[in-house]
Amino acid sequence: MHKGDSYCRVCGYELSSPPWGDDGYSPTWEICPCCGTEIGYEDCTPANAHEMRNRWVSGGKQWFDKSKKPVDWSYDCQSKHIPKDYI
Repeated sequence: MHKGDSYCRVCGYELSSPPWGDDGYSPTWEICPCCGTEIGYEDCTPANAHEMRNRWVSGGKQWFDKSKKPVDWSYDCQSKHIPKDYI
């Protein structure tokens, strides 16, 4: 993830602050409200992010925090924000 990016490496959800800190290297350890990924643990490498994404997608793309799911949510649109190095 690059400095200043605010998207989940697994699902592309736009988080309120950079999940890997302003420097791009310091994880927040927060949980993505969309896919439930623990930032800094389940997304620390491209392979980890890919595996987590596959599990989440094969499980039906269920939202971790359903109260944050937009009415017009589209995974196809959101997934365009997954950092290129983590697809």
